Amino acid sequence: MADIKGILFDKDGTLVDFNATWLGIADFMAMDAAEGDRWKADRLLAAAGFDFVNKRFKPDSIFASGSNMDVVELWFPRLSDEDQMLAVARFNEITSVQGSAMAVELPGIVDSLRALHKKSYRLGVATNDSTSGAEKTLVTLGVAQLFDAAYGYDSVARPKPAPDTILAFCDLTGLRPAEIAMVGDNRHDLEMARAGGCGLAVGVLSGTGTRESLSSIADVVLDSVADLPGFLSARVKETV
Repeated sequence: MADIKGILFDKDGTLVDFNATWLGIADFMAMDAAEGDRWKADRLLAAAGFDFVNKRFKPDSIFASGSNMDVVELWFPRLSDEDQMLAVARFNEITSVQGSAMAVELPGIVDSLRALHKKSYRLGVATNDSTSGAEKTLVTLGVAQLFDAAYGYDSVARPKPAPDTILAFCDLTGLRPAEIAMVGDNRHDLEMARAGGCGLAVGVLSGTGTRESLSSIADVVLDSVADLPGFLSARVKETV
């Protein structure tokens, strides 16, 4: 097994509490798209994967793992290319500003990131949110200085689950894919890890994914990123 020297993290559900941060924003976006029609907004939320019984988004649903472009294509399937890009820009503005300002960190995340940085791991974010939203969120959490880069869906030609972000992180850091761990709460994250040849695919149960949805593709499933420093330290000892 190659030594892991770099770690790419998904953002929402991995570093950020997905439900606490995004349920209100998703509702705002749906009401905006529905021009204030509550019934229509609820139908849009359901189409994007919101489970009204359990009050959460389903694992691997469009809103849980997709990009704003995916949401626009789902909610506005007949827009012209020009109007589609305007709708994406509108949603990017909402998610970048509100998503970062309202970001709620998951328990133990900041201390864990500091511990990993102290051990000289190169850290990056790979999200299907916008790059601006990712960068602003790291500032809100007070951890931007720990990261080499944040990659949104709009910073690469092909977002998750394509491997482009992994290759961009390798170009930046000089690391090989086998030296990188990808950590995320949805199958998109782990599918990207596999497509990019990552040395480690780590699923976490802190977001919308479940052990059932993640275990078949992950090398390991942890409760959260808070468990990652201990897991990596134990893994290093096993390889010595």
